[in-house]
Amino acid sequence: MIYFASDIHLGSGSKEEQKATEQKFVQWLECIESTAEALFLVGDIFDFWFEYNRVVPKGFVRTLGKIAQMTDKGIRVVMFTGNHDMWVASYLTEECGVELYTTPQVLELAGKRIFISHGDNTNIKGDIMLKIMNAMFRSKTLRFFASWLVHPDLFMRFGQWWSGSSRKAHKNQTDLSYLNPLIEYAKEYNDKNIDHFVFGHLHIPYSIASPSITFLGNWQNRRYSWTELDKTGNIELKTAEY
Repeated sequence: MIYFASDIHLGSGSKEEQKATEQKFVQWLECIESTAEALFLVGDIFDFWFEYNRVVPKGFVRTLGKIAQMTDKGIRVVMFTGNHDMWVASYLTEECGVELYTTPQVLELAGKRIFISHGDNTNIKGDIMLKIMNAMFRSKTLRFFASWLVHPDLFMRFGQWWSGSSRKAHKNQTDLSYLNPLIEYAKEYNDKNIDHFVFGHLHIPYSIASPSITFLGNWQNRRYSWTELDKTGNIELKTAEY
C-alpha cells in the first residue's frame, strides 16, 4: 500500500494541541508501517522549518525517530516541501533517510502516473503579490544571507508568526471554491496521460472523479485525513477524528 498525507503542521497551536497532533501522527505512522510500501508527505509537515548548517528546529523527535525507523526498514518515505517547510536542506535526507522534492513530480506508482504537488505555487499566474512572495521565500540568496545574518531564535520567531498568519487563510475549510485554481490546473495540464493528481495545501479533504484529483486535507482541529493507493491502482481518500 502507498500512503499520502499532508499539512500536519507539527508545531502549530498551543502546547497541548502540538502534543496531541504529533501523538496522533506518530500513531498513524505506526498503524501503516506494516503495510506501507511507500509514504508520500506532500508538504507542510512542519508548521515552520528552517535549517542552518548546524542547527535545525528543536522538537519533533517522535516524528523524526519514527520516520527514521521506517526508512531503516526499507519503507520509501518521500517528502515534498510546502510553503511552511520549504527551507529544508540535507538534514532530513541524511538523518532520516527521506527522499526530498522541492518541485511537483510525476511518478509511476502502482502502475499509474501520479502528479504530486503541495499546490501552493501552482496556477498563481494571476496573483502578482503571491508570485513575488514565493520567489523571495524560495530565493537561495535570501536563504544564504538569512542563515548567516539572523540568529536562529529570531528567525524562528519570525517564521512562527508568518506561519500563523498564513494558516488564517485556510479558516473556511468547507468552501470548495478554494479548490478551483488547482482543478483548472489539472484540466489544462499538458500531459494528458496523468491518471491522478494529488494536492495538499488547501486543508480541504476532497476528491473528484474527472479529472481524477485528491485534495489531502490537514491534521488540525482534531481531524485528519490521508489517501491510500493499493497495488491495483485504486486510490481512496480517508478521514477520521481524534
